[in-house]
Amino acid sequence: MTTASHRNADSRPSLLLVDEDITLCEVLARALTARGFQVRVTHTAKQASRLVDDDPPQYAVVALKLPDASGLKLVSALLALYPHMRIVVLTGYPSIRTAVEAIKLGATDYLAKPANADEIVSALHRDRGNDSVPLGRKQMSVHRAEWEYISHVLRENNSNISASARALSMDRRTLQRKLRKRPPGD
Repeated sequence: MTTASHRNADSRPSLLLVDEDITLCEVLARALTARGFQVRVTHTAKQASRLVDDDPPQYAVVALKLPDASGLKLVSALLALYPHMRIVVLTGYPSIRTAVEAIKLGATDYLAKPANADEIVSALHRDRGNDSVPLGRKQMSVHRAEWEYISHVLRENNSNISASARALSMDRRTLQRKLRKRPPGD
């Protein structure tokens, strides 16, 4: 059976799930399939591009950090080819800057891991922002602000630890220790 005839035979909406975390992909694929999606999984941007070329999905869930490219670059590339695709960006390292960039590039939404299948489905179908999201009651902590700045410098230096440490006037080992810690909550 060809891909086109397979797609015609399966009336479920198609979804591409792109994340390097194999276990997360297995869990989410099962949950999203149970919610009515025809799910295809890949773990790199390159694999995702090949799958999309063969049979573009209606929806995509893309991790921000992929082993071979930024999820933001993949979002941009997918939407350049298929402007009606609805994409949610998932990340274990949420930041205001990457959230804003994902939305500016055309992502439908941006969710922090661990996001469950219901949150992802809701985000995929949301056409507008959610005005009932609770506003934070406290300002960003000093530790969170430091994490955000370090993340920014690291991105500016293409994830090069030594170059980032120099830019931050910090010992490389100190920077590595800070990066091993989880980002602090706001």
